[in-house]
Amino acid sequence: MTQVKEEIIRELDDLPPRTYGEVLDFIRFLKSRRRKAAPADTALASEPALRKDWLRPEEEEAWKDL
Repeated sequence: MTQVKEEIIRELDDLPPRTYGEVLDFIRFLKSRRRKAAPADTALASEPALRKDWLRPEEEEAWKDL
């Protein structure tokens, strides 16, 4: 287990049980935010590879009227 994970568990052990729900909500919020960011990250990462095709003269010709 990583040091940070162990520290999180120690901190959780120090909290009163009535706060566990808030901790769980926050963890779910972080996971949700990460899932929402993933598609944008993928799109940005693929842009340099796709740029090769986008900048071809054939592509310029095909899309010039749009």
